[in-house]
Amino acid sequence: MTSASRAQLRSVALHTVLFIVLGFWMIPLVYMVSVGLRTPAQAFDPVLFHWPVTFDNFVTVIRDNPLAGIFLNSLIITVATVVIVVAVAALFAFACSILRLRGSMVLYATLLTTLMVPLASLVLPLAILLKTFGWVNTYWGLIFPYSALGVPFAIVILKAFMDDAPKELFDAARVDGCNSWQTFWHVALPLVRPALVFVAIWQFIVTWNEFFLALIVLTRAEMKTLTIVPMQYSGLYMANPGALFAILTLIALPLILLYVLVQRAFVRGLLAGAVKG
Repeated sequence: MTSASRAQLRSVALHTVLFIVLGFWMIPLVYMVSVGLRTPAQAFDPVLFHWPVTFDNFVTVIRDNPLAGIFLNSLIITVATVVIVVAVAALFAFACSILRLRGSMVLYATLLTTLMVPLASLVLPLAILLKTFGWVNTYWGLIFPYSALGVPFAIVILKAFMDDAPKELFDAARVDGCNSWQTFWHVALPLVRPALVFVAIWQFIVTWNEFFLALIVLTRAEMKTLTIVPMQYSGLYMANPGALFAILTLIALPLILLYVLVQRAFVRGLLAGAVKG
């Protein structure tokens, strides 16, 4: 067997294994969509596919809920959080890695400790704080906590990239007369663009899927986000599993579309720091 034949055989074997792994990984997603397309009598049938399908469950959740307004609530909160997290983390990473401002490393070490704090332990203090500020049932009541929770992780990612950036570029920018803001905008941000994309996509996914804080902060029906909607279709006996899985499908659909559109940028940002030198 020639080397070309062996290489082709290895490629076929590798792709076969990957397709098998993909098939197992897709089972929960396919089952979620499948149950959403079943009648209540068929919901618990132990099969992956069921025929014929019905769209009654999707019609029910769209009829029972103002999904356009709920989707807008989720989108506003998520996009605002992503913008704040990326902006604050990029500025902080620049201050630590490039400007090396006094006390920035102490603050960075302090921020790292917040990554070990579980969200459940922050719920009561956050609830009291948000009630004091009058931010219950407002967008800010979720945007600021989500941003505060997302910034430490984003800083870790962006600081690692800026630490590895060629310092000669920043020295050359100063020689050319750039101030700190110009250096940040024209030199630092283009260098860490893959990391910025990764942080933005990651924060979008985390914020869009968050449930616990949204359940506590948003109590009015017109303010709720998409992740709260499935609660009305679940209960002790799961009265309407078809509608529950239908709304879960609608929640997951924007994230799936987003990942399909930006998967190359996401993977590039994830792996950009894997090879040095």
